Amino acid sequence: MGKPVIWITRQLSDATLNRARRDYEVIWDPADAPGSAEDIIAMSARVDGMIPCHSEHFSANVVAQLDPRLKIIANHSVGVDHCDLPSLKARGIVVTNTPGVLSDATAELALMLMLGAARHAVAGDQLVRSGQWQSWSPAMLVGKQLSGARLGIIGMGGVGRAFARKARGLDMEIHYHNRRPLNPEEEAGAAYHADLDDLLAVSDFLSLHCPATPETVGLLNAARLARLPKGCVIVNTARGNLVDEAALLEALTSGHVGAAGLDCFVTEPGGNPAFAAHDNVMMMPHVGSATVATRDAMGFKALDNLDHFFRGETPPDQL
Repeated sequence: MGKPVIWITRQLSDATLNRARRDYEVIWDPADAPGSAEDIIAMSARVDGMIPCHSEHFSANVVAQLDPRLKIIANHSVGVDHCDLPSLKARGIVVTNTPGVLSDATAELALMLMLGAARHAVAGDQLVRSGQWQSWSPAMLVGKQLSGARLGIIGMGGVGRAFARKARGLDMEIHYHNRRPLNPEEEAGAAYHADLDDLLAVSDFLSLHCPATPETVGLLNAARLARLPKGCVIVNTARGNLVDEAALLEALTSGHVGAAGLDCFVTEPGGNPAFAAHDNVMMMPHVGSATVATRDAMGFKALDNLDHFFRGETPPDQL
């Protein structure tokens, strides 16, 4: 019996591609373009499994047209909001993700965005880069200090906990909101807020680390932004649709929100060009997990899930 055939939709790490080619018949296009609905449907008749990213969308309509040959979708991501899980389950298609290996990398980027937004990194870089730095003043680019400040974290999964660990190194006071409180060892002194509004009221800095679900879409809306202390810095490395972008832009314009660090947007790719008018907003193009070590680990985890499945075993990260 020949090797299973898999489709790798995007440019994964060299180590991942080499291992995949060793163990599977691999279909992969070096053009590295996102797979369209038509691509996914057509490829489902040619392969036994897929390794997609969050750029490939398995809507209910797409899933209804998948060929019965496709048996497993081993996502190269933790978030699976691009997959209609009930529809896939109804078709008997196994879905896996890659938890536990990208927490530190994403938390590091969140820390970079928080520091950069708080200390005017965008404006400072532009000032020096443009050659306009001709003088100095004690009043120039005065930012918000992290040490001693209160940090609110929404969502204390792997990334949220990793971010809290790093923020403690900056002597921040950690507060969090989660579906349930962590055990004392995991909390490590952080203060739990069962009510989200209570958390917002004490958040000098606020970082989002919860998944995008029907309950969390638009979570940070105008009413909740108004509950934050004036001058709060907001960081989002989770999903763009957690934030009402129009409300955030209004809060930035009024000064109620002092700055923001954003790695994700409602519209991706592209982002929201309205944020570019604000030099107190630091932006990245959804690359929270983009380190060499993490890309290898994500790819290997996706392949581990495929290996278990094709051996007739339950994949360790089956959803």
